[in-house]
Amino acid sequence: MKKKTIFIIIGIAVALFAVWYFALRKKEQVVVLETERPKMGYISENVTATGKVQPVDTVAVGTQVSGTIKTLYADFNSKVKKGQLLAELDKTLFEATVNQYQANLVSAQSALVYQQGNFSRQSNLYKVGAVSKADYDNALYTYNASKASVNSIKAQLASAQKNLSLASIYSPIDGTVLSRSVSEGTTVAASFSTPTIFSIAKDLTKMQVEASVDEADVGDISKGERATFTVDAFLNDTFKGTIQEIRLSPSISSNVVTYKTIINTSNDGNKLKPGMTANITIFTKEVNNALLIPTKAIKFAPDSTLAGKYQMTWVNRDRKPAGADEAYVWVQKNSKELVQKKIKTGINDNTHVEVLSGLAAADVVVTGSQSMGKSQAAAQGQSSPFMPKRPGGNRRR
Repeated sequence: MKKKTIFIIIGIAVALFAVWYFALRKKEQVVVLETERPKMGYISENVTATGKVQPVDTVAVGTQVSGTIKTLYADFNSKVKKGQLLAELDKTLFEATVNQYQANLVSAQSALVYQQGNFSRQSNLYKVGAVSKADYDNALYTYNASKASVNSIKAQLASAQKNLSLASIYSPIDGTVLSRSVSEGTTVAASFSTPTIFSIAKDLTKMQVEASVDEADVGDISKGERATFTVDAFLNDTFKGTIQEIRLSPSISSNVVTYKTIINTSNDGNKLKPGMTANITIFTKEVNNALLIPTKAIKFAPDSTLAGKYQMTWVNRDRKPAGADEAYVWVQKNSKELVQKKIKTGINDNTHVEVLSGLAAADVVVTGSQSMGKSQAAAQGQSSPFMPKRPGGNRRR
């Protein structure tokens, strides 16, 4: 009986020990550094905006005279040439006016011939004293009035003929008809402004994007900078462009101030259509072969858990803020030493930072630290630059 009790006590003790060892015992934690070597690569600063795709040059074709549209010779998307007939107004009234002034001119010219002969006779009689000065002056006045009447009717006839010619509407440029505002039978009135009949884009192989750039970003962009954009119709295509101008007139909507920025682009594939919404990226600074480190590296600061494990060499022990183009990073020299370095920075895209000076490509930069168990730390240590690597890489047979 006593032996059985002893075995029970021993079993309970073993169970309690197992529970403590596997569940309640505080596992020893090891602090492991996260490191990365600087690398050469591309980095940029950019500004994002939205805008509309539109033709570079658009001409509104209208009519200078009032009338009724008789015939249309072009429609939406029509390809037209300079001088091509696009539309005609009803010419009945214009032709009648021309005929009326032509008849008036013939009558006035006939009267002029008569008055010219009369003045010639009165002039000869006045020279020999057969008529009075009053008769002579009256003949001269009537002759001059007839000449003025002929000139006036000629001017009216020219105006009527011009109006008749304006009843035929021609294309001023080579291009593509974007819109047609009237139909046959529509009456157009040219009293105060020229009614628009067609809108013609000069060359749809050359387009421009009118981007709305926020006032906070407009100071960073300038003429000639590179831009890319996408449109919803072709999400997998990236279109390229160049900043042509930044217009000074602001647009204000809901207290947000934006400036129109014009981006020229090519449309050789005719994928871009007028009015498409563009999502634009403007590259304000670019470096193709920069020395880069993760942004996490300039934010890392060692804590007390690392102080006992590593020998630390400080440059900025007081932790004073770095300058505008400066930062502090920690470099792992070996398995027991961390050295703080002051670097000069360039472009920061919030993922990587350009290093202008203060680091070499062979340096091992600390980007963070984490606590883990010994087994995890051992596995992690195999990829450390200070630990020997197994021959043959990670492949297993």
